[in-house]
Amino acid sequence: MPSALTVAHALSLTALIGAAGGAMADQAQLAITAFNSWCFKAGQTEAEARKNMSADTAAFDLTFWDDSLAPRPASAPRGVERRCEVAFDGAHIDQAITALRMQMQTPPVFGSKIPLPDTHLPQDGTALIEGRELLRGRVAVVHVGTRQSAGKETTFMAVDRLYDGLGLTN
Repeated sequence: MPSALTVAHALSLTALIGAAGGAMADQAQLAITAFNSWCFKAGQTEAEARKNMSADTAAFDLTFWDDSLAPRPASAPRGVERRCEVAFDGAHIDQAITALRMQMQTPPVFGSKIPLPDTHLPQDGTALIEGRELLRGRVAVVHVGTRQSAGKETTFMAVDRLYDGLGLTN
């Protein structure tokens, strides 16, 4: 029969693990909310997006640029005019996809699904990748998945807006 001390230790360890799991889930929800609240809004510079999302103090990594407002990084993928990506610790695919789908149905509705443009391919860990036709013939790609980063699994959510004229089949 376990001693009272062993039982107390086990219970406190269980509570600590539960609290850590809850904190991780809360951090994931904050990252998902920040992505949905700000990554679909045009007209932000990187500095404004970082401020709007409290990215410098948040428990997620933000990758952001908008070539219509400032030069994009040299490493930017072909055809991508604007990128907003949030990456956060843990595997939260179902939660991220559910929230993203709800956001895309919130006015203004985020376009209709189109064939994936040749600028994008699924990566290892991709759970969702879709081309979406926007207003005025523009195209975006939404992408959710997991990847290894610094030896741990992270979830990423990204939206890329393509340069005008790319991604639509005539």
